[in-house]
Amino acid sequence: MKVLIACEYSGRVREAFRAKGHDAWSCDILDSDDNSKYHIKGSALDILDDNWDLMIAHPPCTYLTNSGVRWLHERPERWAQLDDGAEFFSKLLNADIPKIAVENPIMHKYAVERIGRKHDFCLQPYEHGEPHSKKTCFWLKGLSKFGPTNIIDRSQVSQSCWKLPPSKDRWKLRSTTYLGVAKAMAEAWG
Repeated sequence: MKVLIACEYSGRVREAFRAKGHDAWSCDILDSDDNSKYHIKGSALDILDDNWDLMIAHPPCTYLTNSGVRWLHERPERWAQLDDGAEFFSKLLNADIPKIAVENPIMHKYAVERIGRKHDFCLQPYEHGEPHSKKTCFWLKGLSKFGPTNIIDRSQVSQSCWKLPPSKDRWKLRSTTYLGVAKAMAEAWG
């Protein structure tokens, strides 16, 4: 299967699909963290028509999620950024690809209105063998939701994602897909 992992610089999801024998490629405006030859540097929108069988997309969430909704009323310029983010998200979700999963945290109502629907399901990393909490939602087309694969006891779960100190790489550390989640996606959708 020809698989596009859009808006991924870490290569984690791409490599989980490659490990299962798929022709998987990541694409991001950033270089890949692993310097893979299976990474396309550029906008995913430019390659959506390249006959993909499956796309898993991780578009930026800065202006779409509940965690940032309060800033819409304090910084008026963020409304235009919300519109741009929702338009990009919608282009990925509505691409002419048979199977699509678009990932983001829980969205605020203004983003949901612009995208046109709520997510299809959510998961937690601790449901897939990772001792972390970070609710992640998926909007699906042509795919089925999947359940937990390896639940970690809640007493062993860390909130480390939210407790990261300010740094220039904080956004990158918070947005990287956990390996257990990447493997679960490859098992369910690969």
